[in-house]
Amino acid sequence: MTAVISAATSLLELDNEEAERLAADEIEFLPEAYVSKMNGLLENVGKPFVPEMKKALAGAPTDAFKNASNTKASPIGGFGFFRLGEDGRLYLAAKSEHYHTPLGHNFPGYTLIDRARALGITNASHNNTRGYITRLLERELIRLINGLSLADTDSLDSILASREAQVLNRVINLETGSLACEAGIKMMLARFYQLDGTFPQSKYADRTPVFFVMGDHDGGAKANYHGTTIFAQLMRDMWPGIYEKMEAAGILKVCPVRINDWEDFREKFERYNKPPFKVAGFMHEIILMNYGGIRLDRDYLHKVYALCHNNDVPIMCDEIQSCMWYPTIYLFREYGLNPDFVVIGKGFPGGQYPASRIITTAEMDNLNQFGALVTNGQEELAALAYLITMKFTEENESFIRAMGEYYEDNLRELASRYPALIERTEGMGHLTTLFFYEAQTVSRFTGMLNDACIDVSAQTYKASCPPAALTKPPIIATKEMIDYVLKIMREALQTIEAQESG
Repeated sequence: MTAVISAATSLLELDNEEAERLAADEIEFLPEAYVSKMNGLLENVGKPFVPEMKKALAGAPTDAFKNASNTKASPIGGFGFFRLGEDGRLYLAAKSEHYHTPLGHNFPGYTLIDRARALGITNASHNNTRGYITRLLERELIRLINGLSLADTDSLDSILASREAQVLNRVINLETGSLACEAGIKMMLARFYQLDGTFPQSKYADRTPVFFVMGDHDGGAKANYHGTTIFAQLMRDMWPGIYEKMEAAGILKVCPVRINDWEDFREKFERYNKPPFKVAGFMHEIILMNYGGIRLDRDYLHKVYALCHNNDVPIMCDEIQSCMWYPTIYLFREYGLNPDFVVIGKGFPGGQYPASRIITTAEMDNLNQFGALVTNGQEELAALAYLITMKFTEENESFIRAMGEYYEDNLRELASRYPALIERTEGMGHLTTLFFYEAQTVSRFTGMLNDACIDVSAQTYKASCPPAALTKPPIIATKEMIDYVLKIMREALQTIEAQESG
């Protein structure tokens, strides 16, 4: 901090005493008074809290965005797990603003970002001038992804120097999860195609790459979701005309595999891991939040990983949805897996900045930076947001686990009370979902919760996926907040059951 203080006093002409105070004063990340206020505000959910905004402003959206807009619920403020809407009502962010805010709104710990800005620490940088905070974050990501304690610097240095397979020790900083997934796809493709003429002949240049992805219950590829770039969309049955031409030309092939079906995976692997094909990689989430929140089985994944690793097939574990919502930060560590790529984002910067990362190995470090992977993504304040979120999660593992288990257990008990409406629960911990028998029922259920200003959503449009109610409370969710959500859910189910039986 000495260098930062020196810069602040010389460049910004900040008083030295004030600069030292900004640098040294400690901040309590989640004070008891803050938690008490959150719990106290629960009784105000759905009620007018401040005067509503009178002047409507449509913006300049595309038709798709316009049709989906609900500006009444658009934020004019937020506090913890609450969002204050333009209609003046208090909303409960039971989906963590679509998975971006594990620490809610205006988390006190993020005050450190304001302190850093006041000291003159800039956000913008460049690939070739990655700042100190960014480089510190890279080390912390590798430390935690390998399960090391903060004091075990020798082991960390050894891992960072390793060139062994499946040792995660390389970080690429990007802006969005889509770009991070695309980077992984391109590094897999680099084993089949040269990036340009300066690269050597690719290892599998004589084979057609076959990408394994999670398939839907109709045999298609709609269950997987790895972003919005063209390659990722081709892998979930979008742009079929383009894909058909690419497949016919032998450029690449996508092979969907049945969820949790080891025999299906093994049979397709044997079919496509021999000439003229080669399995290029297996890409998966652990909780399929874009397919009802279905959870992949631990035993299934261990068998799949062993088969892939024994046959030189890289694996990309996409943790965009699950990262930061589990005590170990990375859900794959709870499963005891060893992927070649881990994609993270959304939860890590806590909604403060768009900032994703792909973490990989020396073996998969096979492309250059410019043009191939990233033009930027080295923002210093975004890296600080990562470090703050990570520190809170690491220090509060037991609380996060307890609340996740409490939520999952109570949703399971709730589902058991309404067997005529709810088929089962899926997911895990904070990412637990409810599977209904009928799409109309889940739409009524989520609609009633939305009317009560609780942000949940219904997923009713995926191929042969049971209609699901998706939730994702932030990791600062208290027992009181969870009980409140469960209470409103219970009331909605009682109403629906009475209407259907009457």
